Amino acid sequence: MNAIAKIAVSLVPVFAFLGVLVVLDSFKLVRPRFILQAILVGCGVAGLCLLINAWGIGRLGTPDTYSRYGAPIVEEVFKAGFIIFLIARRRIGFMVDAAILGFALGAGFAFIENIYYLRAVADENLLLWVVRGLGTAVMHGGTTAAFAVLSQSLSERGFARRLPGAVFLPGIAVAIGIHSLFNHFILPPVANTAAQILVLAAVLALIFSRSEQALRDWLEVGLDTDVRILEDIKTGTISNTKPGQYLESLRSRFPGEIVADMLCLLRIHLELAARAKGILLMREAGFAAPIDAETRERLAELKFLEKSVGTTGRLALSPILHVTSRDLWQLYVVK
Repeated sequence: MNAIAKIAVSLVPVFAFLGVLVVLDSFKLVRPRFILQAILVGCGVAGLCLLINAWGIGRLGTPDTYSRYGAPIVEEVFKAGFIIFLIARRRIGFMVDAAILGFALGAGFAFIENIYYLRAVADENLLLWVVRGLGTAVMHGGTTAAFAVLSQSLSERGFARRLPGAVFLPGIAVAIGIHSLFNHFILPPVANTAAQILVLAAVLALIFSRSEQALRDWLEVGLDTDVRILEDIKTGTISNTKPGQYLESLRSRFPGEIVADMLCLLRIHLELAARAKGILLMREAGFAAPIDAETRERLAELKFLEKSVGTTGRLALSPILHVTSRDLWQLYVVK
């Protein structure tokens, strides 16, 4: 029971904080199964890092030095791997979902690490585990959330297309730096844990505020654009617009049937994009927005047309088809 109490006091506040983040997300950008997946991945990464760290300490023979400089590099790089995968697959669209998934992964990592240290360190002082366990959990959640937010923010910038891997370097440097500073134990344990919680809460509050405003601005501008182009396609007036003129220019480079598929692809993409934005607005208002059969049929048709048009055709459509990471992310809302 004492062991269970130690785990509870060191981790329950962290998972409660994660729950608060999910509740504060008025648009409900992250599905519960993705949060659970991030927690489980964090658990798996923690187990792997414990093995690597044991090997590293055994080779170097300097536990304190490795804890301050070696472990932060190993742990933050491995934790970052899953976030990089999500960003590369366009599963993260805004800073809010980056913060939630990053913190969830860090919480899962801390869960396994705290269980390991509970077995390895024989100390009956419950206050020690409140401070040590909670401090470690907040640190892991905070560093991974910081990496995720910075990386997602930079991935939206123009240079991300020229140097895609470079967008992750600032975030990983910040995460490693914070982790290493934590392991130097500059402040007393209680003050260190309190400072982490206060700073993390303030930073995440700012992230939520700015991200939700950016999401509202994007919804307002993007929905108007999608609906306008979609209306031009349905009324047959697309040929009088700049997107229509661009499509007409593609006839000289692609067969007529491929150009027709491009137009269908554009139409279905816009329909799904408008549907996704509508779902987000309904979520913010507190309404459920189930995915209907027609939407699923549209998704299947979209995949078929993407194959029919091919990579070259999709690249040719890129000037008029929304293909930024944020615009592609919205399609996952309707899946």
